[in-house]
Amino acid sequence: MGKGDSPKKFWVAETKLEAKMVEAMQRRECQGCSMKSFNTIILKFPKIDESFRKCRAIFEQFDEDSNGTIDQEELKKCFSKLEISFSEEETNDLFEACDINDDLGMKFSEFIVLLCLVYLLKDDPAALHAKSRIGMPNLEATFETLVDTFVFLDKNKDGYVSKNEMVQAINETTSGERSSGRIAMKRFEEMDWDKNGMVNFKEFLFAFTRWVGIDEFEDEENA
Repeated sequence: MGKGDSPKKFWVAETKLEAKMVEAMQRRECQGCSMKSFNTIILKFPKIDESFRKCRAIFEQFDEDSNGTIDQEELKKCFSKLEISFSEEETNDLFEACDINDDLGMKFSEFIVLLCLVYLLKDDPAALHAKSRIGMPNLEATFETLVDTFVFLDKNKDGYVSKNEMVQAINETTSGERSSGRIAMKRFEEMDWDKNGMVNFKEFLFAFTRWVGIDEFEDEENA
């Protein structure tokens, strides 16, 4: 069932954090998108991967006990150092949303997703011209690419990506090749973790870190 075929109430955000993500994404979508095709996104994978790997030093800096994860107390210190202002409830919500294994510690890939969510949520309309939202301009350029990619995929600008929208994005790139539908469905299934037929920005980010090989990078580091 496509997104447009479902009862409207089904698509209400499940958490306060998700509602904030959707609202922030819809504000961003009003600004338009620079992406022209899914191929444009794929060509950026190596540069995005390189940017993520450089973020490893930041992760290790805040992983004070060097156990390979960042816990809630370490995250609060990280936010303080980066001058990121969130309430304790918001910080805890972000941590719980990105600690997908519920092991009270964020791995490197989860930390990247969290920082990108912070980047989106700090998109205050009153501060659009601020040079830096989270104190890391180079990484923020990569995050803007990820936000722009989601905007490209979300054709109806409701803050979610549906199967039909993913198929449309792939078809625009592959010019009707027979395999395009299968490619689109595979990519969508990789994003739609909770199998509810829609993908929010957090789900998209976790899929994206796998697409550019961050999980493999973590395995290499832990080997």
